Amino acid sequence: MNTDVRRRSALVVGGTGIAGRALCRELVANGWPTTSLSRRKSAAPDGVTTLRADLTDPRSVEQALAGTAPTHVFITAWSRRPTEAENITVNAAMVRNVLDAAGRAGTLRHVALVTGLKHYLGPFEAYGTGATRDTPFHENEPRLDAPNFYYAQEDELWAAAERLGFAWSVHRSHTIIGYAVGNAMNMGQTLAAQAALCRAEGTPFVFPGNEVQWNGITDMTDAGLLARQMIWAATTENLPSQAYNAANGDVFRWRWMWPRIAELLGVEPEGYADRARPLEQQTAGKEDLWRRLAGREGLVEADLSRVASWWHTDSDLSRPVECFTDMSRSRGAGFTDYADTLASFAALFDTLRSEKVIPA
Repeated sequence: MNTDVRRRSALVVGGTGIAGRALCRELVANGWPTTSLSRRKSAAPDGVTTLRADLTDPRSVEQALAGTAPTHVFITAWSRRPTEAENITVNAAMVRNVLDAAGRAGTLRHVALVTGLKHYLGPFEAYGTGATRDTPFHENEPRLDAPNFYYAQEDELWAAAERLGFAWSVHRSHTIIGYAVGNAMNMGQTLAAQAALCRAEGTPFVFPGNEVQWNGITDMTDAGLLARQMIWAATTENLPSQAYNAANGDVFRWRWMWPRIAELLGVEPEGYADRARPLEQQTAGKEDLWRRLAGREGLVEADLSRVASWWHTDSDLSRPVECFTDMSRSRGAGFTDYADTLASFAALFDTLRSEKVIPA
Protein backbone atom coordinates (compact mmCIF):
# COMPACT_ATOMS: atom_id res chain seq x y z
CA MET A 1 0.00 0.00 0.00
CA ASN A 2 1.17 3.49 -0.84
CA THR A 3 1.62 5.30 2.48
CA ASP A 4 2.55 8.73 1.08
CA VAL A 5 -0.46 10.92 1.95
CA ARG A 6 1.15 14.33 1.53
CA ARG A 7 -0.44 15.01 -1.85
CA ARG A 8 -3.76 13.31 -1.12
CA SER A 9 -6.95 15.20 -0.39
CA ALA A 10 -10.33 13.63 0.19
CA LEU A 11 -13.79 14.88 -0.66
CA VAL A 12 -16.51 12.97 1.21
CA VAL A 13 -19.93 13.50 -0.34
CA GLY A 14 -22.44 13.00 2.46
CA GLY A 15 -19.89 13.48 5.22
CA THR A 16 -22.55 14.03 7.88
CA GLY A 17 -24.33 10.73 7.18
CA ILE A 18 -23.94 7.30 8.71
CA ALA A 19 -21.20 6.13 6.31
CA GLY A 20 -19.70 9.55 5.64
CA ARG A 21 -19.13 10.48 9.29
CA ALA A 22 -17.23 7.26 9.96
CA LEU A 23 -15.22 7.77 6.78
CA CYS A 24 -14.32 11.35 7.71
CA ARG A 25 -13.09 10.22 11.13
CA GLU A 26 -10.98 7.47 9.57
CA LEU A 27 -9.46 9.78 6.97
CA VAL A 28 -8.57 12.47 9.52
CA ALA A 29 -7.05 9.86 11.84
CA ASN A 30 -4.83 8.78 8.96
CA GLY A 31 -3.67 12.31 8.17
CA TRP A 32 -5.79 13.11 5.13
CA PRO A 33 -6.87 16.69 4.41
CA THR A 34 -10.61 16.02 4.32
CA THR A 35 -13.59 18.02 3.06
CA SER A 36 -17.22 17.08 3.62
CA LEU A 37 -19.84 18.10 1.07
CA SER A 38 -23.42 17.75 2.27
CA ARG A 39 -26.84 19.04 1.37
CA ARG A 40 -27.82 19.75 4.97
CA LYS A 41 -26.25 21.82 7.72
CA SER A 42 -24.84 19.48 10.33
CA ALA A 43 -21.64 19.31 12.32
CA ALA A 44 -18.93 17.15 10.73
CA PRO A 45 -16.25 15.32 12.72
CA ASP A 46 -13.33 17.38 14.08
CA GLY A 47 -10.63 18.24 11.56
CA VAL A 48 -12.98 18.20 8.56
CA THR A 49 -13.63 21.20 6.31
CA THR A 50 -17.36 21.46 5.64
CA LEU A 51 -19.06 22.62 2.46
CA ARG A 52 -22.77 22.73 1.75
CA ALA A 53 -24.58 22.37 -1.57
CA ASP A 54 -27.78 21.15 -3.14
CA LEU A 55 -26.34 18.02 -4.71
CA THR A 56 -29.16 17.88 -7.25
CA ASP A 57 -28.23 21.34 -8.59
CA PRO A 58 -25.08 21.33 -10.78
CA ARG A 59 -24.52 25.05 -10.28
CA SER A 60 -24.73 24.73 -6.49
CA VAL A 61 -22.21 21.88 -6.50
CA GLU A 62 -19.89 23.74 -8.86
CA GLN A 63 -19.92 26.83 -6.65
CA ALA A 64 -19.30 24.80 -3.49
CA LEU A 65 -16.31 22.96 -4.98
CA ALA A 66 -14.76 25.96 -6.72
CA GLY A 67 -11.10 26.15 -5.76
CA THR A 68 -10.92 22.58 -4.46
CA ALA A 69 -8.70 19.95 -6.07
CA PRO A 70 -9.50 16.57 -4.52
CA THR A 71 -7.46 13.55 -5.44
CA HIS A 72 -9.98 11.09 -3.99
CA VAL A 73 -13.77 11.39 -3.91
CA PHE A 74 -15.94 9.18 -1.71
CA ILE A 75 -19.66 9.29 -2.52
CA THR A 76 -21.81 8.16 0.41
CA ALA A 77 -24.92 10.30 -0.14
CA TRP A 78 -28.27 9.54 -1.72
CA SER A 79 -31.72 11.11 -1.77
CA ARG A 80 -34.92 9.13 -1.23
CA ARG A 81 -37.79 9.90 -3.62
CA PRO A 82 -41.34 8.47 -3.89
CA THR A 83 -40.70 6.26 -6.93
CA GLU A 84 -37.72 4.39 -8.34
CA ALA A 85 -37.94 6.43 -11.54
CA GLU A 86 -37.44 9.57 -9.47
CA ASN A 87 -34.68 7.88 -7.45
CA ILE A 88 -32.86 7.11 -10.69
CA THR A 89 -33.16 10.64 -12.05
CA VAL A 90 -32.13 12.40 -8.85
CA ASN A 91 -29.38 10.09 -7.57
CA ALA A 92 -27.71 9.65 -10.95
CA ALA A 93 -27.68 13.43 -11.30
CA MET A 94 -26.05 13.81 -7.88
CA VAL A 95 -23.15 11.55 -8.90
CA ARG A 96 -22.82 13.30 -12.24
CA ASN A 97 -22.89 16.79 -10.71
CA VAL A 98 -20.23 15.95 -8.11
CA LEU A 99 -17.85 14.29 -10.57
CA ASP A 100 -18.26 17.03 -13.18
CA ALA A 101 -17.36 19.67 -10.58
CA ALA A 102 -14.67 17.70 -8.73
CA GLY A 103 -13.01 16.67 -11.99
CA ARG A 104 -12.44 20.20 -13.24
CA ALA A 105 -9.10 20.51 -11.45
CA GLY A 106 -7.74 17.41 -13.20
CA THR A 107 -6.47 15.90 -9.94
CA LEU A 108 -8.83 12.94 -9.46
CA ARG A 109 -7.13 9.59 -8.91
CA HIS A 110 -9.88 7.47 -7.41
CA VAL A 111 -13.63 7.68 -6.81
CA ALA A 112 -15.37 5.30 -4.39
CA LEU A 113 -19.16 4.92 -4.46
CA VAL A 114 -21.26 3.38 -1.67
CA THR A 115 -24.31 1.47 -2.86
CA GLY A 116 -25.90 -1.56 -1.21
CA LEU A 117 -27.60 -4.90 -1.46
CA LYS A 118 -30.56 -3.53 -3.40
CA HIS A 119 -28.15 -4.21 -6.24
CA TYR A 120 -29.10 -7.88 -5.72
CA LEU A 121 -32.57 -7.46 -4.18
CA GLY A 122 -34.14 -4.85 -6.43
CA PRO A 123 -35.50 -1.36 -5.65
CA PHE A 124 -37.66 -0.40 -2.68
CA GLU A 125 -40.78 -0.61 -4.87
CA ALA A 126 -40.17 -4.35 -5.36
CA TYR A 127 -37.76 -5.04 -2.51
CA GLY A 128 -36.83 -8.73 -2.35
CA THR A 129 -39.69 -9.76 -4.66
CA GLY A 130 -39.61 -11.24 -8.13
CA ALA A 131 -36.21 -12.36 -9.39
CA THR A 132 -33.40 -11.91 -6.85
CA ARG A 133 -29.92 -13.37 -6.64
CA ASP A 134 -29.23 -16.41 -4.49
CA THR A 135 -27.32 -16.01 -1.24
CA PRO A 136 -24.56 -15.41 -0.56
CA PHE A 137 -24.51 -12.53 -3.03
CA HIS A 138 -21.46 -12.33 -5.34
CA GLU A 139 -20.21 -9.17 -7.04
CA ASN A 140 -19.92 -10.70 -10.51
CA GLU A 141 -23.60 -11.60 -10.81
CA PRO A 142 -25.43 -9.74 -13.60
CA ARG A 143 -27.80 -6.90 -12.85
CA LEU A 144 -31.46 -7.66 -12.25
CA ASP A 145 -33.86 -6.86 -15.06
CA ALA A 146 -35.49 -4.00 -13.15
CA PRO A 147 -34.93 -0.24 -12.83
CA ASN A 148 -32.51 0.51 -9.98
CA PHE A 149 -30.90 3.79 -8.99
CA TYR A 150 -27.74 1.96 -7.91
CA TYR A 151 -27.25 0.87 -11.52
CA ALA A 152 -27.75 4.44 -12.71
CA GLN A 153 -25.17 5.69 -10.20
CA GLU A 154 -22.67 3.07 -11.37
CA ASP A 155 -23.25 4.09 -14.99
CA GLU A 156 -22.48 7.72 -14.14
CA LEU A 157 -19.33 6.65 -12.26
CA TRP A 158 -18.09 4.55 -15.18
CA ALA A 159 -18.79 7.28 -17.72
CA ALA A 160 -16.87 9.85 -15.67
CA ALA A 161 -13.97 7.43 -15.14
CA GLU A 162 -13.74 6.89 -18.89
CA ARG A 163 -13.83 10.62 -19.53
CA LEU A 164 -11.51 11.77 -16.73
CA GLY A 165 -9.18 8.78 -16.37
CA PHE A 166 -9.53 7.93 -12.66
CA ALA A 167 -9.74 4.52 -10.97
CA TRP A 168 -12.94 3.59 -9.13
CA SER A 169 -14.49 1.22 -6.63
CA VAL A 170 -18.08 0.43 -5.67
CA HIS A 171 -18.84 -0.72 -2.12
CA ARG A 172 -22.04 -2.73 -1.70
CA SER A 173 -22.78 -2.53 1.99
CA HIS A 174 -25.52 -4.30 3.86
CA THR A 175 -27.47 -2.49 6.60
CA ILE A 176 -24.94 -0.09 8.17
CA ILE A 177 -24.39 0.14 11.92
CA GLY A 178 -23.21 3.64 12.80
CA TYR A 179 -23.99 7.03 14.32
CA ALA A 180 -25.71 9.87 12.45
CA VAL A 181 -28.71 11.87 13.63
CA GLY A 182 -31.07 12.64 10.76
CA ASN A 183 -29.92 9.77 8.57
CA ALA A 184 -32.58 8.16 6.37
CA MET A 185 -31.42 4.58 6.92
CA ASN A 186 -30.18 3.81 10.42
CA MET A 187 -31.31 0.50 11.94
CA GLY A 188 -29.13 0.55 15.06
CA GLN A 189 -30.28 4.00 16.10
CA THR A 190 -33.88 3.08 15.21
CA LEU A 191 -33.81 0.01 17.46
CA ALA A 192 -32.31 2.10 20.25
CA ALA A 193 -35.17 4.59 19.93
CA GLN A 194 -37.71 1.75 19.87
CA ALA A 195 -36.20 0.37 23.10
CA ALA A 196 -36.27 3.81 24.77
CA LEU A 197 -39.99 4.10 24.01
CA CYS A 198 -40.57 0.57 25.34
CA ARG A 199 -38.75 1.42 28.57
CA ALA A 200 -40.77 4.60 28.96
CA GLU A 201 -44.06 2.70 28.58
CA GLY A 202 -43.02 -0.55 30.27
CA THR A 203 -43.79 -2.60 27.15
CA PRO A 204 -41.80 -5.45 25.55
CA PHE A 205 -39.24 -4.92 22.79
CA VAL A 206 -41.14 -6.54 19.91
CA PHE A 207 -39.35 -7.86 16.82
CA PRO A 208 -41.00 -6.01 13.92
CA GLY A 209 -40.09 -8.31 11.03
CA ASN A 210 -41.32 -11.46 9.36
CA GLU A 211 -40.58 -15.13 9.91
CA VAL A 212 -38.01 -15.33 7.10
CA GLN A 213 -35.85 -12.64 8.72
CA TRP A 214 -36.36 -14.03 12.23
CA ASN A 215 -35.10 -17.49 11.23
CA GLY A 216 -32.91 -16.79 8.20
CA ILE A 217 -29.20 -16.00 7.98
CA THR A 218 -28.16 -12.38 7.55
CA ASP A 219 -25.20 -10.05 8.04
CA MET A 220 -24.59 -6.32 8.58
CA THR A 221 -21.94 -3.68 7.95
CA ASP A 222 -20.12 -1.64 10.60
CA ALA A 223 -19.63 1.94 9.37
CA GLY A 224 -15.99 1.92 10.46
CA LEU A 225 -15.28 -1.28 8.54
CA LEU A 226 -16.92 0.19 5.44
CA ALA A 227 -14.74 3.29 5.79
CA ARG A 228 -11.59 1.21 6.05
CA GLN A 229 -12.54 -0.84 3.00
CA MET A 230 -13.11 2.32 0.96
CA ILE A 231 -9.74 3.76 1.93
CA TRP A 232 -8.06 0.42 1.23
CA ALA A 233 -9.56 0.23 -2.25
CA ALA A 234 -8.68 3.86 -2.98
CA THR A 235 -5.03 3.58 -1.94
CA THR A 236 -3.90 0.02 -2.67
CA GLU A 237 -1.78 -0.02 -5.79
CA ASN A 238 -2.64 -2.23 -8.77
CA LEU A 239 -6.17 -3.06 -7.68
CA PRO A 240 -8.58 -3.32 -10.61
CA SER A 241 -11.53 -0.97 -10.72
CA GLN A 242 -14.45 -3.11 -9.56
CA ALA A 243 -17.21 -3.59 -6.99
CA TYR A 244 -16.72 -5.05 -3.51
CA ASN A 245 -19.27 -6.41 -1.08
CA ALA A 246 -18.80 -4.80 2.33
CA ALA A 247 -19.99 -6.73 5.39
CA ASN A 248 -18.61 -7.47 8.84
CA GLY A 249 -17.60 -11.05 8.13
CA ASP A 250 -19.89 -12.76 10.64
CA VAL A 251 -23.44 -14.00 10.05
CA PHE A 252 -26.32 -14.41 12.47
CA ARG A 253 -30.04 -15.05 12.81
CA TRP A 254 -32.30 -12.41 14.34
CA ARG A 255 -33.74 -15.00 16.71
CA TRP A 256 -30.22 -15.14 18.22
CA MET A 257 -29.45 -11.40 17.96
CA TRP A 258 -32.74 -9.92 19.19
CA PRO A 259 -32.53 -10.95 22.87
CA ARG A 260 -28.90 -9.83 23.00
CA ILE A 261 -29.75 -6.39 21.64
CA ALA A 262 -32.61 -6.21 24.14
CA GLU A 263 -30.18 -6.95 26.97
CA LEU A 264 -27.85 -4.19 25.79
CA LEU A 265 -30.78 -1.75 25.75
CA GLY A 266 -32.35 -2.85 29.03
CA VAL A 267 -35.69 -4.08 27.68
CA GLU A 268 -37.62 -7.37 27.63
CA PRO A 269 -37.42 -9.05 24.20
CA GLU A 270 -40.40 -10.46 22.35
CA GLY A 271 -39.68 -12.42 19.18
CA TYR A 272 -41.60 -13.21 16.04
CA ALA A 273 -45.06 -14.62 16.70
CA ASP A 274 -47.41 -15.47 13.83
CA ARG A 275 -47.05 -12.19 11.92
CA ALA A 276 -44.84 -9.18 11.33
CA ARG A 277 -45.47 -6.21 13.62
CA PRO A 278 -43.93 -3.24 11.78
CA LEU A 279 -42.37 -0.38 13.71
CA GLU A 280 -44.39 2.17 11.76
CA GLN A 281 -47.46 0.63 13.42
CA GLN A 282 -45.86 -0.03 16.81
CA THR A 283 -44.65 3.56 17.16
CA ALA A 284 -47.55 5.42 15.54
CA GLY A 285 -48.48 8.46 17.61
CA LYS A 286 -45.40 8.24 19.86
CA GLU A 287 -43.90 11.58 18.80
CA ASP A 288 -45.19 13.43 21.87
CA LEU A 289 -43.93 10.67 24.16
CA TRP A 290 -40.47 11.03 22.64
CA ARG A 291 -40.62 14.81 22.97
CA ARG A 292 -41.43 14.51 26.67
CA LEU A 293 -38.72 11.88 27.10
CA ALA A 294 -36.19 14.11 25.36
CA GLY A 295 -37.08 17.03 27.62
CA ARG A 296 -36.91 14.97 30.80
CA GLU A 297 -33.61 13.26 29.88
CA GLY A 298 -31.94 16.24 28.20
CA LEU A 299 -31.66 14.53 24.81
CA VAL A 300 -30.19 16.43 21.88
CA GLU A 301 -33.02 15.68 19.44
CA ALA A 302 -36.69 15.99 20.33
CA ASP A 303 -37.88 15.20 16.80
CA LEU A 304 -38.35 11.43 16.71
CA SER A 305 -38.26 11.36 12.90
CA ARG A 306 -34.63 12.55 12.99
CA VAL A 307 -33.60 9.78 15.38
CA ALA A 308 -35.44 6.77 13.97
CA SER A 309 -36.11 5.59 10.42
CA TRP A 310 -38.98 3.17 11.03
CA TRP A 311 -39.71 2.62 7.33
CA HIS A 312 -36.16 1.47 6.59
CA THR A 313 -35.92 -1.02 9.46
CA ASP A 314 -39.36 -2.34 8.52
CA SER A 315 -38.18 -2.79 4.92
CA ASP A 316 -35.05 -4.67 5.96
CA LEU A 317 -36.82 -6.93 8.43
CA SER A 318 -39.72 -7.80 6.13
CA ARG A 319 -37.76 -9.10 3.14
CA PRO A 320 -39.10 -12.46 1.89
CA VAL A 321 -35.59 -13.82 1.29
CA GLU A 322 -32.59 -14.32 3.55
CA CYS A 323 -29.80 -11.91 2.78
CA PHE A 324 -26.02 -12.12 3.24
CA THR A 325 -22.95 -11.57 1.11
CA ASP A 326 -19.79 -13.27 -0.03
CA MET A 327 -16.61 -11.39 0.94
CA SER A 328 -14.10 -13.47 -1.02
CA ARG A 329 -13.26 -10.79 -3.58
CA SER A 330 -11.91 -8.20 -1.14
CA ARG A 331 -10.39 -10.81 1.17
CA GLY A 332 -8.53 -12.37 -1.74
CA ALA A 333 -7.25 -8.93 -2.72
CA GLY A 334 -5.91 -8.24 0.78
CA PHE A 335 -8.71 -6.57 2.77
CA THR A 336 -9.15 -8.86 5.76
CA ASP A 337 -10.73 -6.49 8.29
CA TYR A 338 -13.54 -7.94 10.40
CA ALA A 339 -16.14 -6.61 12.81
CA ASP A 340 -18.25 -8.45 15.36
CA THR A 341 -21.84 -7.35 14.71
CA LEU A 342 -23.03 -7.59 18.32
CA ALA A 343 -19.98 -5.59 19.43
CA SER A 344 -20.82 -3.00 16.74
CA PHE A 345 -24.32 -2.63 18.17
CA ALA A 346 -22.93 -2.34 21.71
CA ALA A 347 -20.45 0.37 20.67
CA LEU A 348 -23.17 2.31 18.86
CA PHE A 349 -25.51 2.20 21.84
CA ASP A 350 -22.71 3.48 24.09
CA THR A 351 -22.13 6.36 21.65
CA LEU A 352 -25.83 7.19 21.49
CA ARG A 353 -25.97 7.37 25.28
CA SER A 354 -22.83 9.50 25.59
CA GLU A 355 -24.06 11.86 22.85
CA LYS A 356 -27.44 12.11 24.60
CA VAL A 357 -29.37 10.75 21.60
CA ILE A 358 -31.04 8.11 23.79
CA PRO A 359 -31.47 8.00 27.59
CA ALA A 360 -28.68 6.50 29.66
